[in-house]
Amino acid sequence: MTTETFTYRMQEFIVNSRGNKLFTCRWTSQNCQPKALIFICHGVAAECSISMRDTASRLVRAGYAVYGIDQEGHGRSSGRRCYIPSFDDLVADCSNYFMGICENPENWGKKRFLYGVSMGGSVALLLHRKATDYWDGAILLAPMCKVSDDMRPHPIVVSALTMICAVAPSWRIIPTPDIIDKVCKDPEIRKEVRSNPYIYRGKLPLKTCHELLMVSLDIEKNLNQVTMPFLVLHGGDDIVTDPLVSKLLFEKASSTDKTFKLYPGMWHALTAEFPDNVERVYSDIITWLEERVN
Repeated sequence: MTTETFTYRMQEFIVNSRGNKLFTCRWTSQNCQPKALIFICHGVAAECSISMRDTASRLVRAGYAVYGIDQEGHGRSSGRRCYIPSFDDLVADCSNYFMGICENPENWGKKRFLYGVSMGGSVALLLHRKATDYWDGAILLAPMCKVSDDMRPHPIVVSALTMICAVAPSWRIIPTPDIIDKVCKDPEIRKEVRSNPYIYRGKLPLKTCHELLMVSLDIEKNLNQVTMPFLVLHGGDDIVTDPLVSKLLFEKASSTDKTFKLYPGMWHALTAEFPDNVERVYSDIITWLEERVN
């Protein structure tokens, strides 16, 4: 897309309630008013500005305005790298920024959709829980909303992790294997991910692991509280988040408008597949949005 029709503001910072500078980004068309607003929630260790650029440009071409924020400790935002002291704080930061955009007079009356990837799916579901009637829907790609049964830790292990976190929350002893080769199918995208300086690839702090575990367990217990329209998409060969997790969300949610798309043979990063598969995923996303905006 040319610069005449597409604008990307790359460096806008806001300050959260804890004094952290958070990097935000927005993609908008210069030629027309957007049909609706879309808010990106990225995954753990990820960021918005580089890795979500293709997603945003496709959505802008389809007529939408797209907004993203790097969570505290992620991407270009300040904070200890990939350290999540409180998942509630991450949700609050997104809520404050996203709702602030929605409440701008120029955006009054426009529909509002969340777009959550992996951990960002958890953020989107909790944003919905905070304001059940505020969001018009969510697109959830391989969301983190349940701990797979074969990965579920014993309650004693959970208790031990909780106690250790109270003493050494920033202790980085959890190994983080390089799973890019098993997440991104397209070799060119793998190269892009590895060259992205804003994606964290070190060990995860104990507190981050604890927060991710506890929020997954909490969301799993309350899947029936999900009432907003949603599209959940999952690769059949995903080894990061279990496809059965998305199926359970689809089955348990109280939403009357819900759609589950399973892509056999596809991996965790649905938008990092080979071109034909990527086109299929984006076609499903944009079709779903069009049916709810028009």
